[in-house]
Amino acid sequence: MLGAELSSMSELAKMTAASQAERTVLEEEFTWLLKEEVHAVLKQLQDILKEASRRFSMPSPGLEGQLKQENFILGSSTMDQVKGVLTVQGEALTQADINIKVAKSSQVMHFAFRDDKQWKLQQIQDARNHVNQALQLLSSRDESYHFKTGAEVNKLMDAIMLQLTRARNRLTTPASMTLPELAASGLMKMFTPPMPGDVMVNFYINLSKLCLTVYQLHVLQPNSTKNFKSAGSSVVHNPGAMFEHNNTKFEVSHIHKVECVVPWLNDTLVFFTISLQLCQQLKDKISVFSSFWNYRPF
Repeated sequence: MLGAELSSMSELAKMTAASQAERTVLEEEFTWLLKEEVHAVLKQLQDILKEASRRFSMPSPGLEGQLKQENFILGSSTMDQVKGVLTVQGEALTQADINIKVAKSSQVMHFAFRDDKQWKLQQIQDARNHVNQALQLLSSRDESYHFKTGAEVNKLMDAIMLQLTRARNRLTTPASMTLPELAASGLMKMFTPPMPGDVMVNFYINLSKLCLTVYQLHVLQPNSTKNFKSAGSSVVHNPGAMFEHNNTKFEVSHIHKVECVVPWLNDTLVFFTISLQLCQQLKDKISVFSSFWNYRPF
């Protein structure tokens, strides 16, 4: 009986020693992770996000201090009702040269931005601001900083991922607007000749595309038998949508959507995806160690 107990105690001692050795190895690996690998990932993230930030403000070759101007031809899937060329400089739409073929008469109307006007692409500005906030978070933890716990690393990763998700969402989710908001928008006052009262336009970013939506309207007569119901908020409104502006009721009769691909926007979306994956992979490694400590009977 005593021999069996001694043998059992010996086995327990061996298991304890093995567990202790295993724990020591794990602690060494975790220390290395916190000291070395975390900073390697942070450096990688910083390099990628600096490249993403640079895409938002490409310099003009040979012109110091000026941003590069790029022209994009609008492609149409609706029988060339709308054609145009858009000029983008950083986060600003500096020129829009648009031809619109009127549905009823086939007359072509031409509009362009006034020389003193440019349209701020708020989605691009917001996305860039979120990238810069992520870079500030990274620069607050340089190579000399010593991470003491996995929770501290996770907290930093969560904060960076939040900024990157917001940046990506700004480019993938255009803002919804009501038709009266669009009619009252400063965009309507930017063109020469001025836009007629029965035409409205809207610009927005969707993923890597710069989109232009043109609405042709007709006025609903006061004695119209149509049941008037004001349309809600939407990125794109369909024909038949109604709204009221300056005491006049309108209905959307035709809608034309054209777009152009902006290659560097696609680049930034790829950078966001890679960065989010790096953050998640580091969190997963931290999680492996955390679960080991939480569930092993040490």
